[in-house]
Amino acid sequence: MIGPLAPMLAVAGQPPDVPGVWSIEMKWDGMRAIAQTGQRCRLSSRTGRDVTATFPEVASALDALTEGRELIIDGEIVAPDLTSGAPQFGRLQRRIHVQKPSAVLMRTIPTQYFAFDLLGADGQLITGLPYSQRRRRLVDVALSSASVQTPPSWPDVDAATMLDLAREHQLEGIVSKLAASPYRPGIRSPTWVKTPLRQAADVIVAGWVPGRGRFSTLFGSLILAAYDSQGRLVHIGNVGTGWTMRARRTLQARLNELARDTDPFDLPPQRWLTRYARWVEPQIVGLVEYREVTAEGLRHPSWRGVRPDKSLHEVTVPVNVPPS
Repeated sequence: MIGPLAPMLAVAGQPPDVPGVWSIEMKWDGMRAIAQTGQRCRLSSRTGRDVTATFPEVASALDALTEGRELIIDGEIVAPDLTSGAPQFGRLQRRIHVQKPSAVLMRTIPTQYFAFDLLGADGQLITGLPYSQRRRRLVDVALSSASVQTPPSWPDVDAATMLDLAREHQLEGIVSKLAASPYRPGIRSPTWVKTPLRQAADVIVAGWVPGRGRFSTLFGSLILAAYDSQGRLVHIGNVGTGWTMRARRTLQARLNELARDTDPFDLPPQRWLTRYARWVEPQIVGLVEYREVTAEGLRHPSWRGVRPDKSLHEVTVPVNVPPS
């Protein structure tokens, strides 16, 4: 077996609307995972962490479908809404930290694997082949079950139509992929372009501000950070919405474990922030939605969940993507 590969990454931007030259896939609201099949399926996160035990129904389904064949597959683990069927990252949060999920949890929050690229087959890497050829070979593998699907790729549909379709089905957006492009493991390449319908960004938790009222023993907001273009950890705003009370208590326990006396920033934060702040070691990566980026930071952010599949230095100051 070939060792785990780091997934290829997309840049954010407007879709290059050239049907036939670019193909379009839906953008799935889940967790990226590389699957390696053979004697036994192994699922790896973006950072190379083994998450097979966290999603045993996905691993078992891939074992059954591939019947011992050695394949390397790139895809997304999602937790669909049971009514609309649309993937919801909030639901996936209830599975993402559980190393050995119970039968009840797997029945309550079922997960699926959406395969969208084939990187290796029968002991040979095929990352050098064009995207269009890799997709044809992936379709030929015929991955289809309740827990594993190969969603379609559209080479001949314009981007505006695909964005409307994504919006209609409550999906996250689209990803445009250059048909002639090879797969470049671990590289964020302009030959893949992601166009979200709503802006989202990875953030680092640098601290918290105590809450009031019913949140008086918990955080009221989190202090957010990211690395700027010079590699410095800087403040990019605070977020105070997006949790249930249970999730807030769980995250507070983690914040208490990471407490430190000084701020972790490379540039001094504004004085108003330091007056009430409680600082933590910058170890938690999260995902937030926001309206836009301003000179003061993220405007109207809302917390969506912790991202254990992201490393700290992947988190850079977000930029505005022009509206679709």
